[in-house]
Amino acid sequence: MIQDVIKIIHDYWLLLLIGQYPNGPLGGLANTLILSALAIALAFPVSILLAMARLSKWAILRWPATGLVYITRGVPLLMLILWCYFIVPLWTGADVPSFLIMLVTLVIYEGAFLSEVVRAGIVSLGQGQMDAARALGHSYIGAMRFVILPQALYNMIPSMISTFVSTIKDTTLGYIINVPDLTFAASQVNNQLLSQPFQVFFILAVVYYGLCWSLTHVANSVERRIARRRAGPRKMRLRSDVVPLKTFTEQL
Repeated sequence: MIQDVIKIIHDYWLLLLIGQYPNGPLGGLANTLILSALAIALAFPVSILLAMARLSKWAILRWPATGLVYITRGVPLLMLILWCYFIVPLWTGADVPSFLIMLVTLVIYEGAFLSEVVRAGIVSLGQGQMDAARALGHSYIGAMRFVILPQALYNMIPSMISTFVSTIKDTTLGYIINVPDLTFAASQVNNQLLSQPFQVFFILAVVYYGLCWSLTHVANSVERRIARRRAGPRKMRLRSDVVPLKTFTEQL
């Protein structure tokens, strides 16, 4: 089996890496990473807007945002992909690329999940932060921009990296609408070989595991660094309060 896996990697590594590019569309692992990065980059501002709308005192903003988040989080991602696949071309009247449809779906889906992370980060700071910022003369938007969001986003970095891990795994569902990602490339390899599906999808699983494990390790490292920074000033204060025994006896 190991020899078969090595032979498949040797023969098809370029297809798994970049798809049919430059003779065809970019695909493979490169397309998976591009799709994941774009989805997170676009979902992040969407999540902030949804979180602020959910925390708003205006019902005209709060209720639609809450409904969108609840519906998106309560519906399987596969169903959202199929909805976008049929609805987006119907609304636009154009032949929309499957990559773009998958990107729109991931932005909506990950934006809804990230909005709950952002909302929890804002709520965890307490009302006192907002009151203090308003007392200093900031408007509500200014307080959110300069006081609340910087602190909340700093606390949410590990959760956001974990969401990025989830996004990479969610891109595999793009295969059902022919998005040329890594899963699609592995399927092409399997269709050419026919007799080695276990070896092909074993390679696919190892690649996804390596990507997700690496990002999870980064999230854990960032979380430990944040914990050390928070504990650092407190430790320094405690150490400064301790008088060395030798100095104390000399004073006596």
